[in-house]
Amino acid sequence: MDADAYEDYRRAIHDPATVHAMREAHRAGLGVDREHDEADRTAARRIGCPLQLLWPTSDDMVDLYGDVLSDWRDWAGDRLDGDPIASVHHIVEEAPEVLTTALLEFWRSTP
Repeated sequence: MDADAYEDYRRAIHDPATVHAMREAHRAGLGVDREHDEADRTAARRIGCPLQLLWPTSDDMVDLYGDVLSDWRDWAGDRLDGDPIASVHHIVEEAPEVLTTALLEFWRSTP
């Protein structure tokens, strides 16, 4: 993470409303979002647009979900792509060029 991004982060984590929102987003990801996901699976709902998943190699995604793409295969429509990106957690700040390249390649190849 470069110095400007880090400074923005440090400023944000000193705002109680920002910290509350961050915690709620994480809580939802491990709670109500999973309940909604299960309801969608039970109803056999699928994602109708191309889907790209990109995740950090040094975070806990694989520990939490195993094969990240496999977890989404049953939901994905006709197009599912994805790859791990060498970073810890903040892909945008830690590997912006790799992320940008992956996004552009995906969308350029999507009709």
